[in-house]
Amino acid sequence: MKIVVTKEEMLSKLSTIQNIVEKKNAMPILSHFLLDAGRQGSSITATDLDTALREPLNVTVEKEGRICVPARKMFEIVKEVEGDLTLETIDDQWLKMKAGAGSFRLACLSAKEFPAWPGMEDMQELTIRSSVLVEAIEKTVYASGETDTRYTLNGLLFHFQDGNRLTVVGTDGHRLAILVREIAGAVNGDQKLIIPRKASNELRKLLDKRDDEVRISIGQNHVLFSVGDIQFLTRLIEGTYPNYEQVIPANNDKSVVINRDILARTIRRVAIMSKEQTRAVKVDFSENTMKISSSNPDIGEAQDEIGIQYSGEGLTLGFNARYLLDILEVMDSETVILEMQAQLSPVLVRDEKDGQYRCVIMPMRI
Repeated sequence: MKIVVTKEEMLSKLSTIQNIVEKKNAMPILSHFLLDAGRQGSSITATDLDTALREPLNVTVEKEGRICVPARKMFEIVKEVEGDLTLETIDDQWLKMKAGAGSFRLACLSAKEFPAWPGMEDMQELTIRSSVLVEAIEKTVYASGETDTRYTLNGLLFHFQDGNRLTVVGTDGHRLAILVREIAGAVNGDQKLIIPRKASNELRKLLDKRDDEVRISIGQNHVLFSVGDIQFLTRLIEGTYPNYEQVIPANNDKSVVINRDILARTIRRVAIMSKEQTRAVKVDFSENTMKISSSNPDIGEAQDEIGIQYSGEGLTLGFNARYLLDILEVMDSETVILEMQAQLSPVLVRDEKDGQYRCVIMPMRI
């Protein structure tokens, strides 16, 4: 193999795969990407066995070939060199690189060792705007679990329903975020996919600031997202996702209307004095007033208050400040609504202008 590629092209593609390649050394091949140079098209592919990304590479091919290149080391080299790169394989174990007066010789692995791209039998397909996917992930992924023993919670539920309806849900058992959007074409019947948290985040980064049609191909164990010549594949989490509709409180009779930005800034200030482990803040609701306080015997305490629209009886709740801030940071409207019932009952947080986006947060004992 012998190719010529610009620094900008190579750097762009290598930066995209850095979070895909496996950084642990259990399987050395997973810390490498597959460089495939062909006259009909060239690409790089990276995988950690659960997620895979294949993206086109714009190169001049002088001689076709394939080789597995260490992703992190290649990225570090390309960042530091100047000018176009000439890449040439010596055999299937070494890659020679030249850029300006500099040259490198990098130990590689054979392309034969790279994991095969999974087959996608019995696929169902639909298309969706990338902006809808990005919004759905941004507004729900923070609520999903990361290392939960209930492994289905370590991903986002994508629930496709007849009538062109997509519901995306994230929950870790302490909080829940749910977004509903109408889409152009749904799969037949009900289809539930649980997409891992890591894959959801990488897909969001890949689609960010794009407004393309994304083709979704749903297989038995995997789902493939295709945008132009870019392919992003992830293994689905097996199992049954909790019934999210049962979690959403329907009888909360106390409603608070409050400025989102003022609330977020006040919580940030007061939470500075909260305990690191719990990030607990105490919230006292009274007529048209909300008092927020925190206390840490080791460092001190803080208190602040803001005006709200509320006329119910007094109520005191405890919250994890980080959980509340995560919700407020992804909402768009100027005003949010908190619907409550009792001290330890789940609280519903709504975006005033978007009735299709709802969040639930469990209060803490204080």
